[in-house]
Amino acid sequence: MKQLVLDIRPDAPPTLENFVAGANAELVATVSLLASPATAAQLPARHIYLWGAPGSGRSHLLRAAVDAARATGRPAHLLAAATVEDDLPETPGALLAIDDVDQLGAAAQIALFNAFNRARGNGQSLLLCGPAAPLGLALREDLRTRIGQSLIYEVQPLDDAARAEILATLAARRGLRLADEVVDFLLRHGRRELSSLREVLDALDRASLEHKRPITLPLLRDMIQQGLEI
Repeated sequence: MKQLVLDIRPDAPPTLENFVAGANAELVATVSLLASPATAAQLPARHIYLWGAPGSGRSHLLRAAVDAARATGRPAHLLAAATVEDDLPETPGALLAIDDVDQLGAAAQIALFNAFNRARGNGQSLLLCGPAAPLGLALREDLRTRIGQSLIYEVQPLDDAARAEILATLAARRGLRLADEVVDFLLRHGRRELSSLREVLDALDRASLEHKRPITLPLLRDMIQQGLEI
């Protein structure tokens, strides 16, 4: 828990430094190596595939890796799979990141397969993510095989201790104190994604200021009765 990076303001852009690693330290380090052309060659494979449940941070990592690559001078492209048609950028030496590969259409799947084939020749690296391990992707077999030859990491979810520490830190940054019973209630009964927990904290912050009440379980229960979704 001492290794958690907690610079996670709601308006902070996603970076590799403010991704809350938890059990994903090796994954984050590997993605960081891939982002830089100076270190990508140290990896045992040119490409990385990340998979995990919604809210696990896959998209955060892709956006952060693209920004990190650009900061080193490496060209980088970030694409949502649903927007890909029948071609992909062929920029030499680029990092090509594609989010939600399970949403690739038929022509886009061929385009990604071709990108794998030419990657060694044009120096590209592919950073892909999806909701399941390669065998669980509803994609053409030759493409699933290529994805399966990448470095593969499952993005591990945070445990409750990490979530509790994050909530307490976010609250402290705003000058708030969350009662332990509020944190326990949110973790037992609320949505567990960090984005959802941040939204609830925002609502609690506003209600506390408006009603001049501390953030306690009675305040949270009142807000739930008034329609707050946790």
